[in-house]
This record gives sequence, C-alpha cells and structure tokens, in this order.
Amino acid sequence: MSAAQKLRGMGVALTTPFLENGSIDFDTLDFHIDYLIDGNADYIVALGTTAETPTLTHDEKQKLALHILDHVAGRCPIVLGVGGNSTRAVIDDIANTERLEDFDAILSVVPYYNKPTQEGMYRHFAEIAKTCPIPIILYNIPGRTGVNMNVDTIIRLAKEFPGKIVGIKEASGNMEQAQNVITRRPEGFIVLSGDDSLAHSMIGIGGDGVISVLGNAYPAEFTEMIHTSLDEETHEDAARLHQKFSALYSLLFKDGNPAGIKCLLHILFPRYLEVLRLPLVPCTDTTRQGLKNELL
Repeated sequence: MSAAQKLRGMGVALTTPFLENGSIDFDTLDFHIDYLIDGNADYIVALGTTAETPTLTHDEKQKLALHILDHVAGRCPIVLGVGGNSTRAVIDDIANTERLEDFDAILSVVPYYNKPTQEGMYRHFAEIAKTCPIPIILYNIPGRTGVNMNVDTIIRLAKEFPGKIVGIKEASGNMEQAQNVITRRPEGFIVLSGDDSLAHSMIGIGGDGVISVLGNAYPAEFTEMIHTSLDEETHEDAARLHQKFSALYSLLFKDGNPAGIKCLLHILFPRYLEVLRLPLVPCTDTTRQGLKNELL
C-alpha cells in the first residue's frame, strides 16, 4: 500500500497534554494515543499546530516525536509535522530528525509570516522534496500563514514530484479551490480537509479524508462519519452523522485551537488537564458550558 493510500480517512492532529507546571504529561499522552488507536483512527499526525508546536523547544519536539513513535509501535501510521518559514532550517530539521524514516510522511506547512510568492512556495517545497527521504504532505492554511498556495502551484509540485509529494491538507476554506485541485491532481495524490466542518463536503467532491481536531475527543464517531462519507453507497447516510457534530465544529474553535479541544478532552477525561502554554489560554466559561451541553 502506498503512503497516500495509508493516509486516506480520519487522521488526528494530536494534542500535547501538559502538567500543571507546564511540562509535557507523557503518561496522559500515552493514554490519549491508546484511546485514538482503540477508536480506529486511521493515523496520527504528531507535532502539528494542534500540538502547540510553536511553544515547544527543539529538544521537546525531538523527545515527543520519538516517544509517540515508540508508543504507537506500528499500530497505525504516523505523520510528523516538519515545517517552517526558512527553507534551509526545514531541510536541517529533516536531516537531524532521529529515525525520520520510521514515520510514514511529513506534513509541511506553507511558509508563514514572510509571505512568499507562488514561485517562492514552489522552490521551498521542491528543495524539501529533493532531500526528504519520506513522502511529503503539503499544508495550505492561509488563515495562519498569510498566503494561499494556489491550484497551479499545488499541481505543479504534485506532478513534478510524484511519489514524493503525495497529498495536501487543504485548509483554505475555499471549496472551489479544493474542487480544482481534486479535478486536476495526478493519480495517487490525496486531498485531505484541514477543516472538520468541511470534511464531509470535501469528500463529496472527491476528497480523501481529513486531518482532524475533533477526532482527538471522538475518534470512533468521527472515523465512522469519514468512512461512511468515503463509501459511495453510504455517503448520503453520512450527512446525518455530520450534522451530529455541527455545534461542536464551531465551539471547538471559538476561543482558538487547541483551547477548545483541550477543554473538551478535560470534560471527557479529567486526567487530561486544561493547560496550555502562553500565549494560548484556556476557553472562556461560556464556551466550556457550551461544550458540556453538546457532549455526544
């Protein structure tokens, strides 16, 4: 099975649990990973934005990556977030990540803050593709990066690096753009929703799944919805499952990510403390009560 085929379905953008003193809670992390795997999540995405990666030190990232790899122990695929706004620094990170080839792919975000042109984005990912020993999933999220990778650039990269750049996490919120990527993509290139609320609709126009925040809390239920959406015979039934999550979709992001999902995880599992690293802060009481009212 190709890397792209393994990464269809419901991937979870893993959170990072912290103790009251702000250090990583590895025991709760292990509990959470087991919960996701037992809930039939198709794969785990480590060190994405939802993991509060911008607030982690280099040593913490390395320790987390290896810990997750060892605890999963081959029970599901793992995608590792390796991205940034300096091409040279990303290539150095790839070169210096221990046991990188034990992961199934990297997820690499469009460079943020310095706002490259489309040619700059192309060259950035082309250089990464030439040096990275494992497959690459592009990550387009204009709301965080300040720039949108357009369809021509995505397709150019997909066609020039087949088997290396194998998909995209598309979080532009632009369904017309997603449709154009799906229509023009080469064979074997997967398109994953980066928005839980749009995953069902994106699958309906030919998408391949989602990298989910909500799946942290409800892996079994959200996996069922995604798999039902992917099956042509049951796609219409999936709309009912999709609607079940409608209130949670907005509540989870009302006070930012991962504040919402950490609040929900604490409600479901009190051992999962609602601790974030500044500048992120916990949810408001109003949002917290709203999440309690919408428990499945």
